[in-house]
Amino acid sequence: MNKNFAMIGGDLRMIKLAKILAEEGNKVNVYGLEKAEELQNRKNIIFGKEWKETIQNADIVLGPIPFSKDGKKINSPYSEKVISIQEFLDHTKNKIRMVGNFKFPNEELTKEQGEIIDVMKREELVVLNAISTAEGTIELAMHHTDRTIQGSKILIIGFGRIGKVLAKKLTALSAYVTCTARKEEDLAWIRTYGYQGINSNRLEKNLSQYDIIINTVPHIILTKERLQNVKQECLLIDLASAPGGMDQKAVEEGEFKYIWALALPGKVAPVTSAEFIKDTIDHVIKELKDEGKIKC
Repeated sequence: MNKNFAMIGGDLRMIKLAKILAEEGNKVNVYGLEKAEELQNRKNIIFGKEWKETIQNADIVLGPIPFSKDGKKINSPYSEKVISIQEFLDHTKNKIRMVGNFKFPNEELTKEQGEIIDVMKREELVVLNAISTAEGTIELAMHHTDRTIQGSKILIIGFGRIGKVLAKKLTALSAYVTCTARKEEDLAWIRTYGYQGINSNRLEKNLSQYDIIINTVPHIILTKERLQNVKQECLLIDLASAPGGMDQKAVEEGEFKYIWALALPGKVAPVTSAEFIKDTIDHVIKELKDEGKIKC
C-alpha cells in the first residue's frame, strides 16, 4: 500500500530518498528542499509552500539526517528557509516522525512532544552506514597523502562498527593496520582479526610511526601532549561527531594535515545511503503496523 510522506529539509541523501519513495508510487510532499533541482517536475513529488499543505495529509514525516548541526535549526542545505527545531516540532506534533541523530534542546520539550523515531539509533542502519564511511575515509586518505595505501602504517582509534569495517578494507589494500581499544576483550578481537592492537591509554610512545591516523571515538584521544609524538607529515582524519577525537587547537598550532570528516555517507555515497535509509524506514513501518500504531 502506497503512503503519503512529508519530507522536511535534509541533505543529498534525503533528495535521493525522496526520488526512491516517489518512484515506488508514494506521494512525497517536500518542504525546505526548494533548491533541489533534481526533484523538480517529478511524478509524486509535491513542493509545499507552507507547512500546512505539506504536512496535513502525511502518514509519516521524515526529517533530516543529521537532524541539526547547531541545536537550533534543522539541517536544510537545499533551502533558503531557516527552519527552527521548535518550528519543526510544533508543526509535526501529532504525526509519526522519523529523523536522524535527534536530541531535544531541553527537558520541557521532551515532555511535551512525544515520540520521535531516530533511525540512526537503528543498528541495521548504523552498521550499513559504516560501509560508506569507511570507503569515504579511504578516498580521503588516497587524495590527501602522497603515499599508496599499500605499505602505509595506519592507526585506527576505536574498534566499534566503523573501526571494524575500516580495518578490514584497509587490510585488503595491504596497509599495516593497528587498532586501539580500551577493553581487553576488544583487544583480543583485534588480534583475532589479524591486526596489531594497542590499549588506547598507552598510545604516547607509538604515535610517531604512523603515516595516517584515523579517529572514530567522540572523545578527545589525541591530546596536545600526544600530538607532540605524531610526525609532521602524518595525515589526521577525524570521523567522530563533536567534539571529535583530536585537540583541534593543538592540531592547528602543529600545522598538521587534518580533516574532520563528518557525515561521509551523505557525501560519498548518497544513493546507497538513501537505499539504506529506505530499508530502515520500511522496517520501522512494519514494526509500527505490527504494534497497531499505524495503518498505512
